[in-house]
Amino acid sequence: MDNEMKVITTNKKAFFNFFISDLVEAGIELKGSEVKSIRVNGMSLNESFVLIKNDEIFLKNAYIKPYEHDKISKIDERRTRKLLLHKAEIVKLGRKVQEKGFSLMATKAYFDKGKVKISVGLAKGKHLYDKRATEKEGAVKKELRRVVKEGGR
Repeated sequence: MDNEMKVITTNKKAFFNFFISDLVEAGIELKGSEVKSIRVNGMSLNESFVLIKNDEIFLKNAYIKPYEHDKISKIDERRTRKLLLHKAEIVKLGRKVQEKGFSLMATKAYFDKGKVKISVGLAKGKHLYDKRATEKEGAVKKELRRVVKEGGR
């Protein structure tokens, strides 16, 4: 049942505002009832970003709503959470961030075999004309889907 990937949330703004490349899958260190809360309420990656510090990688400002049935632990919903990656991958990403001016962005959160995973990618900012092109491309795809849908009737 839980063997396939189930998407929790995607960071749509990341793909609109940035060119995303070199996606890697990272585990996430969660406390207490955060997994239960993610299953029930989900989470949000809007306004979140990824940071490398002392050869460790962290997800900052991601929102996980507190689990309503947990009366004991008070966990900050926007706390910094450690991401779990191999050291070689962290070093490789860190090198690209320093040398080429990329930033790291969380693009998607999902369940994979019962574990919460975060997809992290290298992000390069888009110019206004790039955003317009992305918007136009989306409108064309939407129109094409509408035409195909109507044509099938």
